[in-house]
Amino acid sequence: MSSRRHDPRWTFALVSAGGVMMTLDVTVVNVALSDVARDLETGLDRVQWTVSAYSLAFGALLLTAGALSDRLGRRAVFTAGMALFTLASAACGLAPDAGALIAARTAQGLGGAMVFAPTLALIAAAYDGARRRAAIAAYALVASAAGALGPIVGGLLVTGFGWRWIFLVNVPIGLLVVAGALRRMPGAAAPDDGRPRVDVPGALLAVGTLLALHYPLVTGPEAGWTAPEVLGSAGAGVLLAAALVAVQRRGGGLVDMTLLRIRAFSGAAVLGFLARLSSLGMLAFLTLWLQSTYGYSPLRTGLLLLPLTGGLLITGLFVNGLQKRFPAHVLVAAGFAAQGLGLLLLALAGAGTGQAVLVTGLALLGAGGAVIFPPLMGVAVGTVPEERAGMASGLTNACYPLGTATGVAVFGAVFAARLDSGLGAGPTAAAPVREAVETGRFDLLAPALRAPATTAFSGAFTAVCLAAALVCLLGVAASRALRPDPGPSGAVREPRPRARAARAS
Repeated sequence: MSSRRHDPRWTFALVSAGGVMMTLDVTVVNVALSDVARDLETGLDRVQWTVSAYSLAFGALLLTAGALSDRLGRRAVFTAGMALFTLASAACGLAPDAGALIAARTAQGLGGAMVFAPTLALIAAAYDGARRRAAIAAYALVASAAGALGPIVGGLLVTGFGWRWIFLVNVPIGLLVVAGALRRMPGAAAPDDGRPRVDVPGALLAVGTLLALHYPLVTGPEAGWTAPEVLGSAGAGVLLAAALVAVQRRGGGLVDMTLLRIRAFSGAAVLGFLARLSSLGMLAFLTLWLQSTYGYSPLRTGLLLLPLTGGLLITGLFVNGLQKRFPAHVLVAAGFAAQGLGLLLLALAGAGTGQAVLVTGLALLGAGGAVIFPPLMGVAVGTVPEERAGMASGLTNACYPLGTATGVAVFGAVFAARLDSGLGAGPTAAAPVREAVETGRFDLLAPALRAPATTAFSGAFTAVCLAAALVCLLGVAASRALRPDPGPSGAVREPRPRARAARAS
């Protein structure tokens, strides 16, 4: 094959396009929920499952998809996932009712996991050395920017063309990515013995474990943490996780348990979980606070978040140079520190200190995220054997949606507790008042109740920001795990470089 056919820039472009689509579909739907509910003549509570179904399916399959990509081929899993995601997007856009939309969103999540899981391994195989670090940094920047721009993109599409186009726009893009992957992306090497072995029990246990752990985090805030389905799912998740570990310890299965013994790799997975928990986990509360405080539409709220996107994009331009000068643990600690400071400023903004503090806090939140993720991604695939890169990519990526779901659940509990305390007793404690306040609908309240309700809401948002800042402090401390392991003689053992192999498709 010609070098032009397998130019690594094609791999980067195709993987980035897939990452943008998957990341956008996590956040872009939120701004369309009201329109979907009205058009399909169903309740908003049911339509919210279009968000939950995607997240559950996406998070549940990530680990399995990453491990299978090492067995069956990373390009094959990526391409099949993109094809499924594209078909499911068309089904979403044409859905006649809420049930069909939820089913199609589930299929979208499954396809998204297959696309997202091998991305880091594909980039790591296409580049080496400093070029690999630069490519991973650029990919992290593109994907993060897509997530931050999700509300704006969604607002534009819903306002200009209708909610169905937030899904239909994926179809032509997806078809182009599938065609490009088949023609321009190198295939994967065959397994060691030439036969693609698949650990079916391990795959089923991995999917079941992640699904059971995600479900209570997604449904708990609404159903209640003591609801039977929430407690039952959490208990099943613990049992399935124990069974998965027991099965995989025998070796040769879906997950190579020895990877978890690599301190830097395990640290990267945990830190990715914490980073998503502290940032995207509180993003829903930030958006709700902005809408309620300033009375903006979804599109104007998205525009108000531009300092966050700007901080991310501008800082991201310098991350590759920073990675050449500073080790991963220093950069990650600095990123968590910047996010923590930004969250403290947002807490002050919640207390009414003005828009200058708000803009600075948003910019620091974005800048911190830009610094955290590229080093983590580099460590995740740079400290494991090449033949396990897909598994490492899937395992690391599986921690991201789990961190987001955990953040929403934990901060939701913090928000609710502080809101109850702020509303206190009397007229403000009535159920209709609380329901209006927790969704930021102060216009539904009597004029005499608006001031105390607004104060209680702002106090709850401030509590969420402070809790997220504590998570960032934990991230600063935990970043020490990224220091390279010392060798037997006491010398530092750096990750060994891996040569990029030209692969036959």
